[in-house]
Amino acid sequence: MNSDIMKGKLKQLSGEIKRKWGQVTDDDLTESQGDFDKLVGRIQQRSGERREAIEKWLHSEGM
Repeated sequence: MNSDIMKGKLKQLSGEIKRKWGQVTDDDLTESQGDFDKLVGRIQQRSGERREAIEKWLHSEGM
């Protein structure tokens, strides 16, 4: 398994935890950051691309 794919899975888990924490604490910013992290992790897992490249691409697309 490619290390970027494994990092993607971990990023998804981290994003889900952050999203849930945002829900529990009623913190919309933390919740949305968790959603973004989860998206980056899912793309990283499926594509095997580096996290930095994915985040740069998403920001250039206006996300």
